[in-house]
Amino acid sequence: MRLIKHAHACVTFTGGGDGSLLVDPGTFTPDAAELIAGATAVLVTHEHFDHFDDAALAAALDRRPELRVYGPAAVRDKLGAHDGRVVTVRSGDCFEAAGFEIHVHGERHARIHDDIPLVDNVGYLVDGRVFHPGDSYRVPDARVETLLLPTSGPWTKFGEAADFVRAVRPARMIQVHELMLSELGQNSARMLLGEKGLTGLPLEILPPGESTEA
Repeated sequence: MRLIKHAHACVTFTGGGDGSLLVDPGTFTPDAAELIAGATAVLVTHEHFDHFDDAALAAALDRRPELRVYGPAAVRDKLGAHDGRVVTVRSGDCFEAAGFEIHVHGERHARIHDDIPLVDNVGYLVDGRVFHPGDSYRVPDARVETLLLPTSGPWTKFGEAADFVRAVRPARMIQVHELMLSELGQNSARMLLGEKGLTGLPLEILPPGESTEA
């Protein structure tokens, strides 16, 4: 399958045989509406706006009766059921979307501060190979070939990120959720967390719009 990196935490998967699978089109992704328009199915890890452009998704669901959206209960609450096309998922669920087999892992967003309530957050393992954790360093109970590693945001910590990678033990990792880091910051993350740093595994930087076989 092919993975296309978009701005922030948003990625597309193609090659499943039934169109394209889009994950976390949020308001930090400038072309989110266009990406949603071209997607067969959309996965949302959690309700935060940088991962979930509810207005763009609601408009697309109104226009496209074939579109399916999957996410935690809050996503369904905000979008409505749309005749069952918006599906609530939980840890342990397994389903097919856009020709890909999806396994759901995790339940809660990482802690930011005691004054900020935790929301539901799920991670998605796509075709048993690529894991998108959303906003969490919860280790999935499954083998992961490619890990999409979040590196910036109010909840992220490089030490926790390193421990997460060590626990998951992927064969490959790609930096995501990096929008709050400058180019220097992204390269610093790559040095600290990468092959010569804390994990011993190269941390790939895939610029928005570029793709790779996964």
